[in-house]
Amino acid sequence: MAQTIQQPMTFYSRWPKPLAVIADWLTTTDHKKIGIMYLVYSLLMAIVGGAMAGMIRTQLAVPDNTFLRPELYNEILTLHGTIMIFFVAMPALAGFGNYLVPILIGARDMAFPRLNAFSFWLLVPSGILMLASLFVEGGAAAAGWTSYTPLASKQYMATPGVDMWIFSLHLAGLSSILGAVNFIVTTLNMRAPGMRMMEMPLFVWAWFVTATLILVAIPVLSGALTMLLTDRLLGTNFFKISEGGDPLLWQHLFWFFGHPEVYIVILPSFGIISHVLAAFAHKRIFGYPGMVIAIAAIGIVGYLVWAHHMFTTGLSTLSLLLFSAFSMVIAIPTGVKVWSWLATVWGGTIRFTTPMKFALGFVALFILGGMGGIFLANVPLDLSLHDTYFVVGHFHYVFAGGTVVALLAATYFWFPKMTGRFLSEKLGTWVFWLFFLGVLLSFMVMHFLGILGMPRRVYTYRPEFTTLNQLVTAGYGLQLIAGLLLLFDILRTLLRKPARPLPPDPWGVNEVQKTLDWVTASPPPPYNFERTPTPDQWRHAPSAEVAR
Repeated sequence: MAQTIQQPMTFYSRWPKPLAVIADWLTTTDHKKIGIMYLVYSLLMAIVGGAMAGMIRTQLAVPDNTFLRPELYNEILTLHGTIMIFFVAMPALAGFGNYLVPILIGARDMAFPRLNAFSFWLLVPSGILMLASLFVEGGAAAAGWTSYTPLASKQYMATPGVDMWIFSLHLAGLSSILGAVNFIVTTLNMRAPGMRMMEMPLFVWAWFVTATLILVAIPVLSGALTMLLTDRLLGTNFFKISEGGDPLLWQHLFWFFGHPEVYIVILPSFGIISHVLAAFAHKRIFGYPGMVIAIAAIGIVGYLVWAHHMFTTGLSTLSLLLFSAFSMVIAIPTGVKVWSWLATVWGGTIRFTTPMKFALGFVALFILGGMGGIFLANVPLDLSLHDTYFVVGHFHYVFAGGTVVALLAATYFWFPKMTGRFLSEKLGTWVFWLFFLGVLLSFMVMHFLGILGMPRRVYTYRPEFTTLNQLVTAGYGLQLIAGLLLLFDILRTLLRKPARPLPPDPWGVNEVQKTLDWVTASPPPPYNFERTPTPDQWRHAPSAEVAR
């Protein structure tokens, strides 16, 4: 019989229970509680960022609308993009990573628990600073989430809102860097005895590669932000062309971060989808070594394609050829992953649970979004489609149809593990179809708007674009309803007392999947495992038949 692990006394142990619970969450270093706080933070910021998206789509529902004045429209547009990337997608993925990575490798916590807590709490002042910039004199940053120079320079935007935007991203970047160090050290040094690297679940591999991307990409962004800040406040001239600076330097630095950032938010999504598809196809993931190599290859090649965002800036012919070629090459490891997912599902005994629906929807939407990237990697096509709504549609297909759909799959899949409760399958089906159809409607139509010539980042448009813009707004409405249903289901489920405790494997998937998240209790105890996990709990027998 394993010994019961006693939790240490804390300074608030004798406080009234409500105060003790609050103090426990505010001071915790438990990776699971920190993961849940990341997820709650992401949900709150998603409500803010989603409301901003609603304001944008309301403004664009009809031409010559006066719902938002042009300056405020640009501010809302800038903050929407920044919040959804840095304060919704990245914290949500970090939340699932914090909660699951130590459990999946058989560890009791992250390698540096206090640093882990510090990484999360950095996001709180960062988010407050970003939102507060709306209320300063002159307004928030309004140069788009890319903040190209010289538009973002003090000459054109003297508002302190831009400086607040920069400081906010510095804090968020520091949070990501410290978190990445923790993920890498945890993965390399905290695995259960006997677990080899090539036995780690794909979600762990995805986060390991993502953490290395963060360690290379985020410091480059931080350096660029510092250069922009000193240009604005200290009189340096890194980007001022009249003083020998180069505004294109900002684009090179930003996109050296910006394109790997796409893979920072999509690689953990690949890991999520790999787990869900294998679980509910009742098969082991097809081609595990190839999937690991593909994840690593995407991470490496992702650093060689940044200038495909800059085909219209006057790059040399050789540069255009090389960056176009690398942009197409990255489709190869991505294709490997897609074929592995399809081969995993093929011939399986499929259970169409809500997480499985989202996983299959992810594959379909990601393929559609990725095809747009192939078009934009073609130089002649990019020259005509650059800075049109085609680019907006492509990015949102990958982001909303990829990362957000994967996050929804993860929510339904691991919610019973985290809380000991199932979300409603009936409501989940409504959430899936409303969100799936909303994404298809909004972002497919954006591609047609771009082909017809509608430029991005405009607060009004010519009358001939009216019908298509109204379809995009209708698609947002479907996504909004889906989000509200999900929020209602989460709150209702958490407030309702569970009928009975759930077993460690409530989905009944570990027979095939063999991952440690389905070995421990639902929800896991503070120490994760009563006994140190043994290889037979995660290792497949070499001659084992695939269960059907």
